[in-house]
Amino acid sequence: MTIPFRAAALVASAVFFLPVATMSPALAKKSAGASAVLKAVDTDNDGTIDLKEVQAAASASFDALDPDKDGTLDAKELKGRLSASGLKKADPDNDGTLDKKEFLALAESLFKDADPDNDGTVDAKELKSPAGKALAKLLK
Repeated sequence: MTIPFRAAALVASAVFFLPVATMSPALAKKSAGASAVLKAVDTDNDGTIDLKEVQAAASASFDALDPDKDGTLDAKELKGRLSASGLKKADPDNDGTLDKKEFLALAESLFKDADPDNDGTVDAKELKSPAGKALAKLLK
């Protein structure tokens, strides 16, 4: 191998591998978070999630987040899955809580926002978008 060729190979390697090697742990965790949500929600294992899968996951999340079984979730029970302004927007009766119907409507709205190509599914790439991250955060 000649010296110029070795240098070119070294530069090419650095260009290719440096972004991977310097990926922040937070970024890696976010990617893993979206992947974990996809894996958990994708019950038919087709690599995407559809509205039916999201609704089933949202229903299970609601039940798990409602320890007092009063049929509503307040800000404390939502455990940071929704901002105060997000809760207000998702709460049409303005009672400061989400009942299951409101929670499922929110999940559907977030799903539609995360599906910009309107193909009825959200894939791993779409789940990493801001809208997809909001959906993943709700379902985690």
